[in-house]
Parts: sequence; C-alpha cells; structure tokens
Amino acid sequence: MAIWAIGDLQGCLESFQRLLDRIKFDDRNDTLWLTGDLVNRGPDSLGTLRLAYQLSPRIVTVLGNHDLHLLAVAANQGAGLRRGDTLEDILGAPDRDELLAWLSSRPLFHHDPVLRTALVHAGLPAEWTIAEAQRYGAEVSAAIASDGQDFYAQMYGNDPDRWSVALSRTERLRFTVNCLTRLRMVDSSGRALFKFKLHPRLAPAQSVPWFSVPTRRSRRTRVIFGHWSTLGYYEDDSVVGLDTGCVWGRELTAYRLDQPAQTVAEPGPPNKDTGPPMDEG
Repeated sequence: MAIWAIGDLQGCLESFQRLLDRIKFDDRNDTLWLTGDLVNRGPDSLGTLRLAYQLSPRIVTVLGNHDLHLLAVAANQGAGLRRGDTLEDILGAPDRDELLAWLSSRPLFHHDPVLRTALVHAGLPAEWTIAEAQRYGAEVSAAIASDGQDFYAQMYGNDPDRWSVALSRTERLRFTVNCLTRLRMVDSSGRALFKFKLHPRLAPAQSVPWFSVPTRRSRRTRVIFGHWSTLGYYEDDSVVGLDTGCVWGRELTAYRLDQPAQTVAEPGPPNKDTGPPMDEG
C-alpha cells in the first residue's frame, strides 16, 4: 500500500491521469493526498473534480483558495466569476450538486499522527500548534456546513493579517482561511503578506517564508503544502512544497509519503505563460 501526495491539479485532468499511471496508483490499496486547488485555470476542471470524487474512498484532500472560490460562486448563483476562471462547466453540470456537496465537506487541514505528517493547501501561522491548526480549520469547516452563503460573503479580504486570540469569530474565520489557503510570506513582526505571490528571493526585506519562521510551533511535524507555484518543489525546514506549476505548463509532482523520499513528475498542459498571473494564484 503506497501513500502519495500530489500538488495542485487546477483542472489538469490529463496530467493527473498520466501521473497516476506513472506511480502505478492502485485505487483498491493506495492512498492519495491532494494539496487542494483541484479546479480552476486548467483545461478540464469538471473532469478533474469528477475523477477526484470517483477516487474519494482513497483520497485525502484539503480545500484550496480556488476550491473555496468555486463554492462561493456556486452559492452566489454564479456571480463573482473572474477573468480566467474555468468553472462554468462545473456550475452547469448535471451532477454539480453532488460534486459541490462532496467538495464543501473536505477539510482545510489534515494530520496523520502515524506518519507524523500534515496536509494544508498554503501554510500555517507560526503561533499555531498542529492541534490548533486542526481546531481552527475545523471551525471553518463547521461554518461552511452551517452558515453557507453568509460565510462565503464574509470570507474575502486580507484583514486581519496577524494572529491574536482576541480576534472576533468572523475575523478568526477569515484569518484561518487566508493562512491555510493563501499564506506564503510573513514579515519580521509576524504579519502575513497575503498579497505576495513571487519567489522568496523577490520578497520584501526582513520577510521570510511561513515555514522558515524560527519560532514556528508546528516544526516537529512534516507539513505537505501546495499553492506556491513560483517557489516550485521545495523540501526543507520539515516541509515539502508540491505546487510545481502544472497549470502554467510546468509539472505535476507526486511525493511518496510512506517510505524514503521519492518524487515523480509529469509535464503539464502547454501554456505560453511562464508563471501565474497576479491574482489568487
């Protein structure tokens, strides 16, 4: 039985299928961990979501920012689509309700104590332990299940950008969503730089990737993450970054979790762009 983690799919169905073939994925015995962003920007968001749903008994996946965007648009009767979105096929599909119900029930954070490994789409604030990440992620999941459209209406925005136990419930939910699905860099005061999307070498002075903060309390647990295509494959600081820019014509990467490090990469669909646009990534 193999356990593989795979980076952001973003609707790249053919690359996903070829990568499953290359790792000889057995849907009776093997397990897939997906870093989220199953949909959007790529050529076949509907097909990718359908395949993930079909494989759901053998899949662990967390929600990414594009997945949440899809759910928010669907809850708002299709309003809020952005230039470059490739979500219309899902919104108009006959099985959309079944697919969206499954997607909305996915967590924002997953932890396997046996593997001593966690899964998140983007990152974790340095102040949080693994247990706190589970608790605050579960609070968002409960809000999605109970509040629906009201939650999505309050989800967007970059504030607050720093953790505090004094945050209101709405502020805490937004901060949690932003960290777990959008975080890349933090400055020297601990503020999240949610607008930054480039490689760390281009970051503002005295800022560091979330995983390099010396006081990060989750450091003893291996964390698998995606979201950061301009960073690419990264393995250090007790983290593994797997967004290797498949949707931008680069690669889709799989990483073996249950044995010494092994990676397999599959080319993405042709794309004239060399990197993500300056939007949500």
